[in-house]
Amino acid sequence: MENKAILEGLLFVVGEEGLTFKQIESVLEINEEEAKILLMELKKDYEDDSRGLRIDFLGNRFKMTTKFEHRKFYQKLLENPETNMLSQAALETLAIIAYNEPVTRMQVDAMRGVGSTQIIRKLVAKGFIKESGRSDLPGRPILYETTNDFLDYFGLSTLDDLPDMSGLIEQSQKERDETDLYISKYSEKEEVLNN
Repeated sequence: MENKAILEGLLFVVGEEGLTFKQIESVLEINEEEAKILLMELKKDYEDDSRGLRIDFLGNRFKMTTKFEHRKFYQKLLENPETNMLSQAALETLAIIAYNEPVTRMQVDAMRGVGSTQIIRKLVAKGFIKESGRSDLPGRPILYETTNDFLDYFGLSTLDDLPDMSGLIEQSQKERDETDLYISKYSEKEEVLNN
């Protein structure tokens, strides 16, 4: 029973990347037959009408997805002006993708310092970003790039119209270097005092 709950959590955490049989076997330290049984039990649990999600096998991976029959409600939510506002995290994610595209979710996560799976899903659903292929990195993660809807929303003709960030990046790096220098000098003086 515990393994089924863990598998459910794993599918949630990996989001759109999904899990292969091998990953399930490796993480849960079970054999292929046990993995199949767990997946079938969890899949059956989600087939109940009281559940809003299901387990699908897409692109050679198992993924947690929404139920197709509820799509009109998801669309209604996305069209609602109150939910169409972009959060600070969504704007930050969009900026990272726009300035670095094509980029993987893991690269976005590394730049933001936090997970971006849910935000990326929302931005894909809103049509601001799209999948643009697969990276050559191990695991061949999905690459994302902005769409024409992104350009329209922000009143841009092309990505070349984005503000030039090179000055800000250089300033930010200079501030980090100065902070590192201060910390380094402070540490050296403290060492001298302690000796």
